[in-house]
Amino acid sequence: MIEITCSIVLYKTPVDQLRKTIESFLSGRQNVLLYLVDNSPEDLLRYEFISPQIEYIFTGRNLGYGAAHNIAIQKAQGVSSYHLILNPDVEFTTDILDELARFVDQRPDIGLVMPKVLYSNGDIQYLCKMLPAPADLFLRRFIPGKIQFMFKKFMELYELKNKDYNSIMDIPNLSGCFMFVRTNILAQVGGFDEQYFLYFEDTDLCRRINEFARTVYYPRVSIVHGYNKESYRSYRLLLHHLRSSVQYFNKWGWFNDRKRVVINRSLEDNTINFQPTHQFISAI
Repeated sequence: MIEITCSIVLYKTPVDQLRKTIESFLSGRQNVLLYLVDNSPEDLLRYEFISPQIEYIFTGRNLGYGAAHNIAIQKAQGVSSYHLILNPDVEFTTDILDELARFVDQRPDIGLVMPKVLYSNGDIQYLCKMLPAPADLFLRRFIPGKIQFMFKKFMELYELKNKDYNSIMDIPNLSGCFMFVRTNILAQVGGFDEQYFLYFEDTDLCRRINEFARTVYYPRVSIVHGYNKESYRSYRLLLHHLRSSVQYFNKWGWFNDRKRVVINRSLEDNTINFQPTHQFISAI
């Protein structure tokens, strides 16, 4: 069995940027397999990366982020022990995957782990978050920057900036830029919910995995992520963000999400003791 499979979803992705990400994942490894799922209108990248460790999948249309990853996740079932959901603007060193695999191997109750995420200048990205409430979305997206200082404490609490980002923590909402997941738990939860075209699919996946297993932030290794908040500059992407947020709150609850209240309160109280509510059936 292959130890780690990985999927990267592409949409008119710059080749030079993608090459760095692919090199980070392969990096001389033998027991890995990479799925490139291309949602672009043309298969211009089909012959850019030829390797027995790379499978290029051209969808012919933009299926959306989660639906495209699900193609690879389904292919990975029975093939690998772990599956890495990876953005095409991420770089990391060769030891990262070994360290994450060792960490999760020793803890069968963990289903998903995310490392520390840095900007290219070395600054930390605060990608550990509470479960979102409607107020979090409103304040982050629609309050003018000139008066956001009035809500700074509330916004920083959502991003858990009061936590020690150098400590291992159970976190209910981790970023989809780098998700190291047990392949069989992805099968158990059914992969991404394809109702989300773009945005909130990672929050939803984390939440469903956390019904069965722990979702953990592991800062002893770090990656570099070219995070650029495109939806803040693109009206089209902003609409996708708003549509996905409505879908998320319609699914989990707008103001009557009791589990969100309990989990977020545990984070505020520094207990961080939320536990999976269903059994994780491990085949490892």
